[in-house]
Amino acid sequence: MITYSIIIPVYNEEDNLREMYRRVVQVIDQLDGPTELVLVDDGSKDRSLAILEALHQSDSRVHYLSLARNFGHQIAVTAGLQYAQGEAVIIMDADLQDPPELLPQLIEQWRSGYHVVYAQRLSRAQESWLKKLMAYGFYRILNQFTEIPIPTDTGDFCLMSRQVVDILNSMPEKHRYIRGLRAWIGFPQTAVRFNRDPRFAGEVKYTFRKSLNLAIDGIISLSRKPLKIATYLGLMAALVAIVMIILVLFWRIYDAPPQLIGYTLITIAVFFLGAVQLICLGILGEYIGRIYDEVKQRPIFTIKKAVGFGKNP
Repeated sequence: MITYSIIIPVYNEEDNLREMYRRVVQVIDQLDGPTELVLVDDGSKDRSLAILEALHQSDSRVHYLSLARNFGHQIAVTAGLQYAQGEAVIIMDADLQDPPELLPQLIEQWRSGYHVVYAQRLSRAQESWLKKLMAYGFYRILNQFTEIPIPTDTGDFCLMSRQVVDILNSMPEKHRYIRGLRAWIGFPQTAVRFNRDPRFAGEVKYTFRKSLNLAIDGIISLSRKPLKIATYLGLMAALVAIVMIILVLFWRIYDAPPQLIGYTLITIAVFFLGAVQLICLGILGEYIGRIYDEVKQRPIFTIKKAVGFGKNP
C-alpha cells in the first residue's frame, strides 16, 4: 500500500532531473510511509525521457509516464493523477522552484485533517516586476469573476487526499485548471507559506502566451460572468446610441450647432460598435470552443509508455 505519491510533470528538464531526484529522495527517505515518484514526460524533445528511464532502473520507487506528444502542464498533471496510487498525492514542478524540503509540512497538515494543503508563495525569486504584478493582479481578478474563492498566490504545488484526487479524476472536462478545480471540490483546505526559489537550471517553460492561456482557462472554466460582461457591453452600446439620438433630435428641433459633427462622429461610432461586437464575439467564441472540445469526446491525453505501475487506471 503506497502512502504518498509525488507527481512531477516534465518537459525538457534534462538539466534539472538528477538534482530534483536527489533532493526529493533525501526527503522521502525520512517519510513515514511508502512513497512513489510519478514522473510524467510531456513529450520532451531533449534527454528527459532517457533520464527518467535511468532513474527507474536505479530506483523502483520511480514510475514514469511518457505522453505521446506535448499536451501541456495541466494535462500532464491530470495523467499523473490518474496513475497515482497513494493515499496522499503531492504535485510539484521539476525545476525545483517548488522546494521538496516543504513536503513534511504539507504532510503534517494532511495528518491533522486537511484534505487539500496548498503551498502559498510569499515571494518569487528572480522574477521580473512585470510578471509579479501580472500574477498579483490575475489572482485578484479571478476571485472577482468566480463564485468559489481561489486561494491567492498559489500554484499547483499542493497535497491532496485520495478522496479529492478520486473526485478530480471523475471530472471529464478537457480544459483543466487544477488549482481552481481543487477549490471547487471543497473539503477542509489550508495553506503552507513559502518563499519560491528560482529555477535550478534551464529556461522558463511558462511563457507569457502560455500563462495568458492558463488564465483564460481558469476564468472560463470556473465562471459565466464573462458572458454577462458581453451583455453589459451591449446595453452600454445601446445607451450610447440612445443618448446620441436624443442629442441629434435636440440639435434638429432647436437648430443648435452640433458639438459633434461629420465624419468624426460616424467614425467613432463605427469603431465603438465594432469593438463591442468583436469583444462579445470573442467571449462567446471562448465558451463555444470549449463546448466543441467537450462534445468530440476525445481522450484528454494519449500515453506512449507507462512504466513501474502495478495497475493502470
